[in-house]
Amino acid sequence: MVADGIREDKGDAGQRHTAAEEKPPPEAMMLMEQVVGRENLREALRRVESNKGAPGERVMESVTRFLTKRLRLKVNQEKSAVERPWKRKFLGYSMTMHYAPKLKVASESEKRLKAKLREIFRRGRGRRLRGVIAEVNEAITGWASYFRLSEVKGIFEELDQWIRRKLRCIMWRQWKRARTRAKKMISLGLSEERAWKSAMNGRGPWWNAGSSHMNACVPARMLRAQGLTSLLQMHQRFAHSS
Repeated sequence: MVADGIREDKGDAGQRHTAAEEKPPPEAMMLMEQVVGRENLREALRRVESNKGAPGERVMESVTRFLTKRLRLKVNQEKSAVERPWKRKFLGYSMTMHYAPKLKVASESEKRLKAKLREIFRRGRGRRLRGVIAEVNEAITGWASYFRLSEVKGIFEELDQWIRRKLRCIMWRQWKRARTRAKKMISLGLSEERAWKSAMNGRGPWWNAGSSHMNACVPARMLRAQGLTSLLQMHQRFAHSS
């Protein structure tokens, strides 16, 4: 696979105008369609593997020349490489390893979102839960919209679970003392015996946030009532509307 980092050439206005007016001839478009055909790509991969990548390197050089000379685009050599599709990312997306590959969110994109959300959760330890949720919703809405083309849904469901656990972790920290935690859990429907046992377990906030007693006290429907939006549901809505 050839993955290229491409950006528009910032030439003068006349050059941009000429590039916009020029269109590839029909035979060139037919050739490109043949090149990216599934059977042709499989054969190219077989040749790359048997020749240790040499044909792939030649193809990348050819494509680079086409992009720079014909389309007048600049190719970022540092972001370009010959590699298996699932080992590369392009505009935040990657591919699965299936026989018929599917578009998915790249792991680096997931990590960046989590890093952004961690900052929100860190600031939210002394704030009202609704305020934290509103800030989380703002961050994930644009993310879900951008990755609406992803065909792999599991990552959205996993992120939903991770976000709910982080919110439960904030609540556990805010309750601070064992007595307060027990009273809060009792008020949220947990039995007195189980609430006191859970409050005195000596485990950390993250462990308790993922435990059965916190899931029983603070179920997903309670967080939805506080305003939390589901990433999976947003993704499905954006995917259907596109």
